[in-house]
Amino acid sequence: MYKALNYWVFGGFEGAKTPYEFIDFAAEQGLDGIELTFGDIILPSISDEECIKIREYAKAKNVGLRTMASGAGWAQPISAEDEAEAAAAFEFNKRYIEVAALLGAETVLLVPGATRGLAPDSPVRTYKSVWDKSVAALKKLAVIAEKYNVNIGVENVWNRFLLSPMEWKYFLDEINSPAVGIYLDIANCQYQLPAVDYVEILGSRIKAVHVKNYKKSGDWGCVLDFGEDILDGDVEFDKLVTSLDKIGYKGAFTAEMIPFSRGENLNIPDYDLAVRTVNAMKKIFG
Repeated sequence: MYKALNYWVFGGFEGAKTPYEFIDFAAEQGLDGIELTFGDIILPSISDEECIKIREYAKAKNVGLRTMASGAGWAQPISAEDEAEAAAAFEFNKRYIEVAALLGAETVLLVPGATRGLAPDSPVRTYKSVWDKSVAALKKLAVIAEKYNVNIGVENVWNRFLLSPMEWKYFLDEINSPAVGIYLDIANCQYQLPAVDYVEILGSRIKAVHVKNYKKSGDWGCVLDFGEDILDGDVEFDKLVTSLDKIGYKGAFTAEMIPFSRGENLNIPDYDLAVRTVNAMKKIFG
């Protein structure tokens, strides 16, 4: 199994560590790959030459770059009501796909927008509006993704949108592109349904998998229930791996360690936490 680590726990949201340092870390830790993040450590303005340099450095170190992630869709969604904002988001994601292809990545993570974000002052959008605008934008981005042989993995996040695997099925079927699927976060769905329900219904539509854990507190749970130990929580990894094996999943398993349980001050980057997360991944996936 391809085991990887997302950049943020190692380098933070401000790009404190270079891609080369992250590649070196992964090689030292015996990881199969890493997930670089677009919009912070990898900027849209990066040159094609630098992308190729990073790709070749990773190849020399035997470190894969199969997936990329970005949190830009929360603040700059492709489903934005404002036409100028939506156009800017489209161009951002177009470049995202181009850069992914240059780096040799096979899947990019995309957050399409939200009916309401996590912040109390987040704007409120109708479900239909986010659906219609997301579908329209993703159909256009799918053409670009197919051209570059890159998948778009729309992630299941706490955006009060696409709240069940059946909704995801209809959503992806409406886009109707082999290049667009779900980037399945196995913990983000745990407060409602286990990830195995998503695997059973969505099957080959799963392009990549984010690994973390969630330990529900109370009747409904909250964002603080995402802890800093992947081994401690409600996710049943044995059942998950069995279900993914049944559908022939061969994609990446990437740990996304953002320790929300720490509260507002996440205290990342955190080198020790990165190491502990790598060791947990090895225990789970061998």
